[in-house]
Amino acid sequence: MKYKTRRRKPNRRQSLLKQLIFIFLVILGILVYNKIFNNQAQKPSEAQLQEINEHKFIKEIAPLAQKSQKESQVLASITIAQACLESNFGKSELASKYHNLFGVKASGDVPKVSLATQEYENGQWVTVQGVFSVYPNFADSVSAHTQLFLYGTTWNSKQYASVISATDYKTAAKAVQNSGYATDPTYADKLINMIKVQAFKNH
Repeated sequence: MKYKTRRRKPNRRQSLLKQLIFIFLVILGILVYNKIFNNQAQKPSEAQLQEINEHKFIKEIAPLAQKSQKESQVLASITIAQACLESNFGKSELASKYHNLFGVKASGDVPKVSLATQEYENGQWVTVQGVFSVYPNFADSVSAHTQLFLYGTTWNSKQYASVISATDYKTAAKAVQNSGYATDPTYADKLINMIKVQAFKNH
């Protein structure tokens, strides 16, 4: 006599547990994917980081430059542009370690540091050692820069008079170069371009 074997019915609890585990894994996968995607989307590129740092530097320098303009008539846009150009937005060694934003050379018994610098001589760029002023902060650096334009050098007190009298940034930029501030023959063009690109000509 043959006996019929009874099939085991699927355990409902096991089936439900498998479904719950599957749903949990799907949700977990979605959460992990979203986190990775959001991190990648939110992470700024190198160019964006550079732009952020440049704007941060300008925001720090702008009030100092505006104060200088009120006291001396040196256009704030020129002060900001020179600070950006000379210090590479505050990242140069001279600026980051010694708070000298403008490449101002040391004269007399003042805190100073000797660093390699680029000068344009006889139609080419050469590396030379320069002795530069050291300042405790950026505010003092801007102040010294303003004093230089106001009172000139020891050999010519009116050296930068044309910079002071300039009423627009293009004229002022050309006056800075023509007054002998830098050896770079394209210095004025670089200042003008800096002001246009960074859009602080109204400062």
